[in-house]
Amino acid sequence: MDDENKKAVSTEEATKKVKFEIYGEEMLEKEVKMSGNSGRVYLPPDWVGRHVKIIRTD
Repeated sequence: MDDENKKAVSTEEATKKVKFEIYGEEMLEKEVKMSGNSGRVYLPPDWVGRHVKIIRTD
């Protein structure tokens, strides 16, 4: 396979959805809002200092 075909395959694979299996304490579903030049998600104050994982679903 030449370099051009490899690039096309890897780009195609990157657009496919993947499955994550995680274990945790709580889950929230939120929409990311604009905040300056980036996005922001507000979480409950009791989550401050906790570790979270963010997964983009769409």
